[in-house]
Amino acid sequence: MDKGWYDGGVKRMADVVASLVAIVAGSVPVALSSLAICVESPGAPVFRQERIGRDGVPFGMWKLRTMYADAEQNVDRYLTREQQDQWARERKVDDDPRVTKVGRFLRESSLDELPQFLNVLVGEMSVVGPRPVTAEELVWFGDDVDEVLSVRPGITGYWQTSARNDATWESGERQAMELRYVRTMSLGMDVRICLRTVDAVFRMTGR
Repeated sequence: MDKGWYDGGVKRMADVVASLVAIVAGSVPVALSSLAICVESPGAPVFRQERIGRDGVPFGMWKLRTMYADAEQNVDRYLTREQQDQWARERKVDDDPRVTKVGRFLRESSLDELPQFLNVLVGEMSVVGPRPVTAEELVWFGDDVDEVLSVRPGITGYWQTSARNDATWESGERQAMELRYVRTMSLGMDVRICLRTVDAVFRMTGR
């Protein structure tokens, strides 16, 4: 199957159908999760993070809040210097103390990602694709940045289901895996990634 035709036709139609089903099916879990978030800690239960989408266009990615509301504004309050350095490099921290108890469950179950189906519905994201990155993270792709931005970023993807926290920017493994997906994207690959994602959700291996 031609990659360009799949990316522009079948893949987009599948995204629309999948996002509509997920939004309807996920409405109750999102509502209950939002209530639990508000009970545990003050602040809005849903928030938007700016990420870089297809062709370098910025967009607001929706997520259920898994950290304390002031986590990003008061990094010094929660993280050690070593943890701050890790956050600056990878945008994640091992055993992050900013993550709430409810937030930890939401991450493990991947429920925090459900609002991103709204991004898929409007065409900012795809169900499967490279993980959406911040403007600061683009530098890790070097001369390949235009290539990785040639497709819609995804809720799940090859990196998330193959290595996730074991493949980092610093080692070069994460960007290599994201680029491998872009270069070999196909219907069969997307189906395999979705099946792996379902397995990971049931095993609650998210972080």
